[in-house]
Amino acid sequence: MKPAEAYILNQPEPFKSILLHLQILIEGTFPKADLQFKWKIPFYYLDDKPFCYLNPSKKKGYVDVAFWVSAHLTKYNEFLISENRKVVKSLRYYQLEDINELVLLTVLEEAHRLKDKGFYKKS
Repeated sequence: MKPAEAYILNQPEPFKSILLHLQILIEGTFPKADLQFKWKIPFYYLDDKPFCYLNPSKKKGYVDVAFWVSAHLTKYNEFLISENRKVVKSLRYYQLEDINELVLLTVLEEAHRLKDKGFYKKS
């Protein structure tokens, strides 16, 4: 088992359920996505480039799906949260029912297109 998978499975509820659902959606949509464990959280890479990361905040009670290319994202910006971050924006989920799959998959697809246009650099 990968360290990122173990991390997800060891999370308390509701974080575990949210993270597992996000994992299924991301890997189902992007089968080549590589789940890694960087900076103590799950990171997805596509073609050796960072794609998005999953950041559970137990203290604040949510899970973020965060994107570096947020300045270039144009769809569903009303759902993207920057919260004093200069580069990264995220979709935030407090419970499993908060996940709007259409919004998430649309933002993931747009981030993927931006990655293909060279907005991501290899890490």
